[in-house]
Amino acid sequence: MLDILTMIRSLKRPALLVRAAKCGVDTYARGIDLPRLLRAEVLPGPGQALVELMEIERDLNALRCNGDAAYSVAPHVDILIAIMAEARLLETVSRV
Repeated sequence: MLDILTMIRSLKRPALLVRAAKCGVDTYARGIDLPRLLRAEVLPGPGQALVELMEIERDLNALRCNGDAAYSVAPHVDILIAIMAEARLLETVSRV
């Protein structure tokens, strides 16, 4: 099974979504954004957070690909921002 960082690196998403997320990654506030996105009171570690975020992103991407009227780009960008920031945090923690 692929590790979570390899899975993230293999994601293929439209360039505009990725660029939008990259613009927001430096303003990501883990203590504020992650509980809102995961609907959780207790923050998981970055590895578990990434697993949960990837599941949410997969569902959002399916809506996007199917042209579902329920799809909204803003939540998708928010999730991608969180994935990028949590991956950065996991890589930092893993090096220590």
